[in-house]
Amino acid sequence: MRMACRFLLLVSIAASGSGPIRADDTARKTYRFADAHLHYVDFFQDSEGMASLFRAMDAANVRDVALMGMPLTKKWHENEPRRPRYYLGDDAPLYWYSATDAILAEAVRSLPASKRRRIHPFLSGINPDDKNATLHIEHMIRLYPDFWEGIGEVMTRHDHLTALVQGDVPRADSEAMMRIYRMAARHDLPVLLHSNVTSLRERDLIYLDELRNALERNPRTRIIWAHAGTSGTVNRWQERMPGLVEAIDALLSEHANLWIDLSWSVLEPHILDGDDDPRRAWLALVRKHPDRFMLGSDLVGRFDSLERTMHRFVALLDALPPDVARKVAHDNFMSVLPSRPARLGEAEGRDE
Repeated sequence: MRMACRFLLLVSIAASGSGPIRADDTARKTYRFADAHLHYVDFFQDSEGMASLFRAMDAANVRDVALMGMPLTKKWHENEPRRPRYYLGDDAPLYWYSATDAILAEAVRSLPASKRRRIHPFLSGINPDDKNATLHIEHMIRLYPDFWEGIGEVMTRHDHLTALVQGDVPRADSEAMMRIYRMAARHDLPVLLHSNVTSLRERDLIYLDELRNALERNPRTRIIWAHAGTSGTVNRWQERMPGLVEAIDALLSEHANLWIDLSWSVLEPHILDGDDDPRRAWLALVRKHPDRFMLGSDLVGRFDSLERTMHRFVALLDALPPDVARKVAHDNFMSVLPSRPARLGEAEGRDE
């Protein structure tokens, strides 16, 4: 009887939305998440599929997801007897792959309306170093009207990944990118931008001005900064970058069109310390700008770790005021999406 009463009490508290429950076995269920950064396919355009994705979303309490393809594909080189399993598997290059958008769109179109409402498709199959990229965006918008809800992840500076990409290094403030930002503003689409804040060897934030230039020249374009300019490889070389918190604070204070994606490489080692406790400077930063941060898993085509990945954010969320935690966990992502009078699937009346 005592166990039954305790269970009913926990359910009642969670349903009331009065704040997070601290117990380890219930904390992950108290937050409704939006995953602002998830790739439906991997670097070979393979995916576990929608059924696997929705099982993982339900287990992780992820209500909404920004779902995107992968703009790059790893080449299986003629001289390699075994197919690489990751983009760093060998020295073969990666090339831009626009068909990723059609793969994603057709998978989403096959969903019933009840599931389609939880998917927010982002168009990603563009080469950000090519001024023709806007033509592909226009083609996709015509082929799938009232469908796309964002552009990205756009891959600009990205350490070893960039080094393996065929062609020149894309920059956040290149003319090709400026054309993309302007088109995004015309279509009311946010842009999820990967732009590392520094290189593998430089401690200073040497690429920060590229993002600043993009923000200043495109005030009508909503830009989501993926990983807050970090990456796993940069972290291995640089560990915690000095000045990152101060730089983000300054950018958010100066530019109302910037949001920060706190996906995995900024969560650790920057936000969480060695004991998995949030650092005071990051807590102060999020409290100062409560409407500007969102969470992402950055999974690529495989979804079984989604619950574990999103649960890593609970320590941060538990340390924030409940209203701020709800914004970071879900609402801030939803706030950057465009308004759509009708969504594919809903307009066609499909349902389970």
